[in-house]
Amino acid sequence: MLAVVLPWTVQVGGLDVPGAGPVFLSALGVHVAAGITSVVSGAWAAATGKRSGRHPRAGVVYLYGIAVVFVTATIMAIIRWGQDAHLFAIAVVTFSLAMLGRWARRHRPRRWLTWHGAAMAGSYIALLTGFYVDNGPHLPLWNRLPPLAFWLLPATIGIPITWLALVRNGAISWPRHAAGHIAGSLRPRR
Repeated sequence: MLAVVLPWTVQVGGLDVPGAGPVFLSALGVHVAAGITSVVSGAWAAATGKRSGRHPRAGVVYLYGIAVVFVTATIMAIIRWGQDAHLFAIAVVTFSLAMLGRWARRHRPRRWLTWHGAAMAGSYIALLTGFYVDNGPHLPLWNRLPPLAFWLLPATIGIPITWLALVRNGAISWPRHAAGHIAGSLRPRR
């Protein structure tokens, strides 16, 4: 394992960040900006109609944001492997799922919509998991939760929402009486 040990400790927002030299802090700044961009564009892509226009444009912004999150997470993990190895693993999963979603959309294998939707939603869930695992202990109210909650809550909430969205958009089928009742309640009223 390659790790650069730097003597610096810097306070950021009242938190001590060990090994935070200028390269780390620069990567962290870009990482935070790309993470915010990814969260906003991912939510926008999920909330818009699944047709040409806003949805694919938001998806492209999300994909580029995730790529930057991955690159900056890699840089920060190299500098502070002991503290950030688990975050690097989350970044690998996040980026890999986003790329799988892109691949499914471009190549359209059998059941491509299921692959695309599940992979992109999984990437978004992993992105939020990384945020909460790293920042949850420092957030008001979240800091009262056990550490395992930071790992499990995003998936516990995101997986059922993903399933309902896939049913609603016809990516997966479910008995009409069940799917119509559940997914129908999510449709906007006109």
